Amino acid sequence: MTVAVRFAPSPTGRLHVGNARVALLNWLFARAEGGRFILRIDDTDEERSETVYEEAIREDLAWLGLAWDEEARQSSRLDRYEAAAETLRAAGRLYPCYETAEELALKRRILRERGLPPIYDRAALALGEADRARLEAEGRRSHWRFRLDHEAIAWTDVIHGDWRFEGENLSDPVLVREDGRPLFALSSAVDDIDMGISHVIRGEDHVSTTAAQIQLFRALGAEPPIFAHLPLLTDAGGQGLSKRLGSLSLADLRKQGIEPMAINSYLALLGTPDPIRAVPALGELVADFDLARYGRAAPKFDPAELQHLNARLLHDLPFEAIAGRLAAMGLDGADAAFWEAVRPNLDRLEDAKVWHRVCHGEIDPAIDEADFTRAAAALLPLEPWDEETWGVWTVAVKADTGRKGKALFLPLRRALTGLDHGPELKLLLPLIGRARAEARLAGRAA
Repeated sequence: MTVAVRFAPSPTGRLHVGNARVALLNWLFARAEGGRFILRIDDTDEERSETVYEEAIREDLAWLGLAWDEEARQSSRLDRYEAAAETLRAAGRLYPCYETAEELALKRRILRERGLPPIYDRAALALGEADRARLEAEGRRSHWRFRLDHEAIAWTDVIHGDWRFEGENLSDPVLVREDGRPLFALSSAVDDIDMGISHVIRGEDHVSTTAAQIQLFRALGAEPPIFAHLPLLTDAGGQGLSKRLGSLSLADLRKQGIEPMAINSYLALLGTPDPIRAVPALGELVADFDLARYGRAAPKFDPAELQHLNARLLHDLPFEAIAGRLAAMGLDGADAAFWEAVRPNLDRLEDAKVWHRVCHGEIDPAIDEADFTRAAAALLPLEPWDEETWGVWTVAVKADTGRKGKALFLPLRRALTGLDHGPELKLLLPLIGRARAEARLAGRAA
């Protein structure tokens, strides 16, 4: 089998972590199987689709490193959907319906009140030509429903195993709106057929759509692809993320300083038996990827866990992997020694600016005991300094002042860095240098 998968977002908003997980798993599967990853922009909803969001989708995917092999826009394929609709009409599988939205809502409400599922009653199938002509003369325009065969619809899902629906328990889906525009079920199936999609990997909220689409594929003369329906993400308490996804857009996570590989690592491992860990490159995720390892239980997305993973990723990055970005941030002098010193204390890369200023810029020292820090300044060794200098100096200060432990180290840290915490001072001190250290210990900004 030639593997081809697609990610088909609608350009109606920014991508969020739920979208990103679907895109990532499709991409990983394609790369693991030597197949194609297609970006398909579902922009047939003219009222809600916006070019700015379409551009943002490409930007977000590129930021994650998910390069696509092909791209298609559904708005440029309307003739294909109309041709498919004509095929279905000719086969008697697509029929016109004239109920208004209000009339359909009333039918559903009556069925629910009777304890029955809100399945369309196929009243439109009983309309004759004269009935349709009368309704159209009244100004009504038809929408078009796909007539399902009332038989079992079964498939083996990669994630969930065997699924089975009975056709008579499903509503005939609307495939074409009153204005002639195709709906998702039709356009998606036609695209999957034309683009040779072998596997459809998407959220489990599409399961009932899949049942109808399987018959639709066959009505259009094609065998359906293999399906994998992923459980939807929940928050740490098990509640759906739908109301919170706005705050979990990729754009917002990027602003928060989350690394793309932290997101990729987290979303790729979430829902598998594997422990969550920081993976530095997509290639490593590809090498270990197995779609069958994703479970049926809804995975819990925890922003705090993502933040911790982000920090671990930064802590493990070698200088060579980050040097260009440090330079792009304007951190002159941020060399390998600087990175080795500060990376264990970073939650996000932006935090490196604080320590760059401590090492190479000017800060206001925090002086609690001026006599003590002045005495310590007088004991500073001559340069050159290295990692041994801090130990040599503090031993001398301890011998001179009798201080030890926190009473010795905290005032020195506050004077040298302006902060109560941070990287090991044995690594920072050589970067700060004797001139700055002496000035700060004396209480002068330096």
